[in-house]
Amino acid sequence: MKKVPLRKCTGCGEMKEKRELIRVVKAPEKKDENGNVISGGEISLDLTGRKPGRGAYVCKNADCFEKARKARRFERSLSCKIPEDVYEQMSAELENASED
Repeated sequence: MKKVPLRKCTGCGEMKEKRELIRVVKAPEKKDENGNVISGGEISLDLTGRKPGRGAYVCKNADCFEKARKARRFERSLSCKIPEDVYEQMSAELENASED
């Protein structure tokens, strides 16, 4: 029998199967040859679960997303400040994904 990977939802704190959750990912920083950061830490929804970077998982419903957002759990698990417009964009993406 194959072992099913479990992840904890950042919103409700429940352990669920990885495929039932959506990953919020912080992309790794890109650096030039001198080690200076060119671009980095872009935060987005990873609907495929394949993007590189640090991830946090959340249920596919908007309630869990809002709960995690209000308690600043994404910021804590991704170790960075997340601007309001990024939250708005992710919220819209989540709504579109849940309609499918």
